[in-house]
Amino acid sequence: MNADGQFEEKKDLTGDCDVKIPQADKLAASPGGLGGALDLLYGLEKQCRVGNDVPNLKRVCLRCVQLCKEGGDYERLTECLNFITKRRSQKQQAIASVVKEAVGYVEESPEGAVRQNLVVCLRDITDGRIYVEAERASLTLVLAAMYEKAGDISKSAEVLQEVHVETYGSLSKREKLDFILEQVRMVLLKRDFVRAYIVSQKVNKKLLEEPAFKKAKVAFYKLMIEYHREMKDAWELSNCYMQIYKAGQPTEAIAPQEEEGVVVMDEGEGEVGGGEDNLKAAVVFLCLSKHGPEQVDMMHKLLTNETCAGVEGLEEALKIFTTDEIVKCPWRGMEELLDTEAVSSGDMKDTWTKGMEERTTQHNIRTAAKYYKRISGARLGGLLGMGGQELERAIASMVAEGEVQAKIDRPRDVVRFGGRKSDENVLSEWAADLGELLGVVEKTWEGVQKEMTA
Repeated sequence: MNADGQFEEKKDLTGDCDVKIPQADKLAASPGGLGGALDLLYGLEKQCRVGNDVPNLKRVCLRCVQLCKEGGDYERLTECLNFITKRRSQKQQAIASVVKEAVGYVEESPEGAVRQNLVVCLRDITDGRIYVEAERASLTLVLAAMYEKAGDISKSAEVLQEVHVETYGSLSKREKLDFILEQVRMVLLKRDFVRAYIVSQKVNKKLLEEPAFKKAKVAFYKLMIEYHREMKDAWELSNCYMQIYKAGQPTEAIAPQEEEGVVVMDEGEGEVGGGEDNLKAAVVFLCLSKHGPEQVDMMHKLLTNETCAGVEGLEEALKIFTTDEIVKCPWRGMEELLDTEAVSSGDMKDTWTKGMEERTTQHNIRTAAKYYKRISGARLGGLLGMGGQELERAIASMVAEGEVQAKIDRPRDVVRFGGRKSDENVLSEWAADLGELLGVVEKTWEGVQKEMTA
């Protein structure tokens, strides 16, 4: 149907195609005859396009592309692709067929400028055309790999960011995930950590939990480790290493998943994730994380895990931070845990060592706050092995972050733990104490009554 709402006339040009296509093949086989063969087919292409003979139009367009490939003339191939796809009122079926055909020529084309020109040409053709978005995504990966190989990381990342693959409906979940992971990898190589975090949020975490996506899960969390290491976020690093460790744990047999008619299977899983090193790194970064309900809950869960008990130093480290006892720093086994490759890589060992000393000090202050309401600064500093100014800075920092409630009386050198209670809290405690007292009086009276009636 045309723009006026009328049905367009269709012609059957099979006879003309059966005659002229062989003629074009003979011309192309002769020396210097490729140009004449293409001119003959271009005229036939116009007849098929105007006559709305889509099957023969696809046949003619494909033959044009194939002749260029058979002749090894890639420059003329790009010209042919541009000529066919930019023709007025060109049919989508014809464009899709030549693009899919030409995409298969990319790997066979000579490396260097020839291949790059072909890829750029095909990407320009597929730009904005939904029916060839899958081909555009694959071509983008190829072009990005070329730029990366040439050492132009910035250009490679820029090319990948142009494609919003999460909006593509013709790609499978696996293809979308692989493309996004490549985007994250490239922006991390570019050292664009803000962009890396934004792109990483496109990944569906629930999808990573499916058994068929184990390798993708490990790859994703390894990339996020690089990001969180740069941000020095111990809590997120602990979560990432724990997810990698869990990926290596035994799961049920992986069954093929059918997705849009395509069987999705993670072939060659082999050994993925797991390992004591990942578990050890998860525990170390958990100890380095800021104190909070989630961190404490995770520590208690790991403390009951038999696997942690089997790894040297992990159970001892968890007990230190879950037991209300003051511990001297460095505690036994601390240096060995911080000497693991995951923790000390990238010249970060000094940073994490200072962090562990700080977390140990904070643990000791929280422990002291549970046992003391009022203590002299000298006595507390002696218990914690800290000087006066150092202790004051540590307590002030914890008070500012809301971890403890404390006041320091400098002239008297006294530290008071616990904040001022509100009037409501005082009344509530008074009512509770009064209720408990009345309960004792009642039980006593009952005992007296029994004695008197005995």
